Formats: sequence, C-alpha cells, structure tokens
Amino acid sequence: MDIYNKVIIVTGGGTGIGKAACKKLAEKGAKIVLNYNHSKQEAIDTANELKTIGAEVLLLQANVSQDNEVREMVQKTLSHFGNIHFLINNASITKQIELSNLEAVTDDIWSNLLDVNLKGMFYCARAVAPIIKQNKVGSILNMGSIAGITGSGSSLPYAVSKAAVHGLTKSLAHALAPEIRVNCVAPAAVSTRWWTGEEEKMKRLSGHLPLQRISTPEDIADLICAILTQDSMTGQIISPNNGMIIV
Repeated sequence: MDIYNKVIIVTGGGTGIGKAACKKLAEKGAKIVLNYNHSKQEAIDTANELKTIGAEVLLLQANVSQDNEVREMVQKTLSHFGNIHFLINNASITKQIELSNLEAVTDDIWSNLLDVNLKGMFYCARAVAPIIKQNKVGSILNMGSIAGITGSGSSLPYAVSKAAVHGLTKSLAHALAPEIRVNCVAPAAVSTRWWTGEEEKMKRLSGHLPLQRISTPEDIADLICAILTQDSMTGQIISPNNGMIIV
C-alpha cells in the first residue's frame, strides 16, 4: 500500500524515532498528524521542518494514556483531513533504574509506564480501528523494544511494558484482520535523548554487537516505512538490533 497522500498519526512525533519517522513519511508524500504531550516546542519545531519540505501537518497535543484525549485527537484528525489510514504508536516513556534495584520500583512508576506504553497504544488503536477498517486496508505499527524480548533494559517496568506491547501487537493482529495489519518494531539501543548521560549503561546493555554500531532514529524510521507498506505482514515483532540477538 502506497503512503502518498495518506493520513498517518504519529504519537510522540516531536522527538527521536517519532520525529525521524515523521520526516521519512513526509518525504514520501504522507499527511502527518504529529502528536505530542509534554514536548511542545520540539513538536512545533518538527512540524515547521516538515512544512519546509511541503508536508501537510496537523499538530495535536494529547496524553495517550487518557482515552478521552485520544478520542478527541482522532476526531480532530477526521475534521481536518477527513480520514485516517495509518497509526504509528510511538509515544513511550521510561525510567532509568538498575534492574537489580527492585525497591526503587514504585507503584507510581508501574502505573505511569503501563498507562503510557501499553494502555496508550491500545487506546489509540481502538480509536482509529473503525475508521481504518472503512478503508478496507491500513496498518498500525507499535513501537516495542528489545527489552521486551530480553527482559533487560533501562528498567524492569519498562522491559515488562514492552513485552506487553509485543503481546498486544499479536492480539490486535488477530482482532483487526483482515482489514488492518498490526506489526511491531522492537529496536535495541537507539541514540536518542533517552540515553543522554546514560551512554555507558547503553553500551553495557547492548553487549557485543557484530555490526559495531548503535542504531540511529533514521535507521528505525526506514524500517517503519517499509513495514507500514508490506501488505503480507501482520502480527510480527521485528527487531533491528545490529546483531545483538541472532537466532
């Protein structure tokens, strides 16, 4: 399925992987709904960058962990663009906690990470599903993490939340077929602001990398574009990890 002139919602689209995905999609002629929650200035800057290359951009603030805000975002998208063809569930949060420090994992941390990383993706998928189904073809892409595969990462709750995202992807792939394909990208470490000040931890968690590199947001954005338009793929967890895991 071609993405030219298609409407794509990108949650957490102002920074990191979300920003890179917005730029790649805009270059291919997509109409971008750029969602943000707290990163307002970064989102404005990204939207302005997209407009300089001729992209149609709708900037919308919404906390994806709040179902009412998600549904309002979807309605504003419909009012502006008239349709929705793709969703990239990118918005996520983390908390840097050493895996062995179980006492540092509070109820609030559990709630915050699961609300955004898991429930937020479900809310967004549920809100767009009836619209995409009317088009008879479309795609949802969830951002997982290699932490959800290995059980290790920036923190224990983060790893668990991303493992749940992988399960959500498979369940949604069953629930929304055949009209909507649902897949997941599960990167290893990516050089984003998440790891600012934590570079040594990132390298330690990455272990031996046969390709001897850390992925860039642009690497992941390229893969996102490819998966969105792969009509024969659904329910898959794809992990770009520079050889960190080879099975």
